[in-house]
Amino acid sequence: MKKKIKPLGPYSQYIYRNHTLYSSGQIAICPETNDLIDTNIYDETHQIMKNIKEILISENLDFENIVKTTIFIVDMNCYEIVNEVYKSYFKNRFPARETVEVKGLPANANIEISFIAHK
Repeated sequence: MKKKIKPLGPYSQYIYRNHTLYSSGQIAICPETNDLIDTNIYDETHQIMKNIKEILISENLDFENIVKTTIFIVDMNCYEIVNEVYKSYFKNRFPARETVEVKGLPANANIEISFIAHK
């Protein structure tokens, strides 16, 4: 990864064990500035997916290795926009997934995505 994002609490950004990568929830933090990108749900989702890509690359994985994701959004009306961005990062198959509307997220983010990848 170019620059590891500093977690907002007492947790690891991800753990890689036994050929499996477990991520914490990723919000749209720009790794260069550690600022939240919150201009709109489209940009937030892209930033999260870019951050996920960097995590995957750091462990010699790619989006094809992701087997499960969980998406938390504060407004289910954003579901289609999130799907539009999300699907553009997967080429051959989509992982198992759930999307959950929540009341709030860390740093007042509008979306958070966690994932599990396997090599």
